[in-house]
Amino acid sequence: MFIDFHDQTRSVPTEHIDLLQRLLIFAAEKEGISKEAEVSINFVDNDEIQELNRNYRQKDEPTDVISFALQEPVEGEIEIIGEELPLALGDIVISVDKAVEQAADYNHSYERELSFLTIHGFLHLLGYDHINKEDEEEMLKRQETILGEFGIER
Repeated sequence: MFIDFHDQTRSVPTEHIDLLQRLLIFAAEKEGISKEAEVSINFVDNDEIQELNRNYRQKDEPTDVISFALQEPVEGEIEIIGEELPLALGDIVISVDKAVEQAADYNHSYERELSFLTIHGFLHLLGYDHINKEDEEEMLKRQETILGEFGIER
């Protein structure tokens, strides 16, 4: 899988980015995603994610992670015919400020919180959601399974 990391905060350690890359490749294999798939991970501060949250979700507050899936079907969209294009899954935007805050709130490491937010965002790109209780339980279970099998425990 091709993963493009952008750290606008210039604060995420290289070893954490390496861990997240390995984690995403592991998760993609578990989910049966093509090795040719593409995803971008963007690390931002609370101000930047609040602006995205306000513009795209109409919630004027910072959040921890937002995903922008490119594979969701859109009504009236014309299907591309011909060559098979690389599978561009979309973009994941993570607030580093929220990750630090939530790691302290949940009494686990910053590394674990970044991993959780990355997998949460990745599963959203794959169509998982938590709009209703059943979907939320399925998504949370899948997140914990992937993190646990990779070796990241609470």
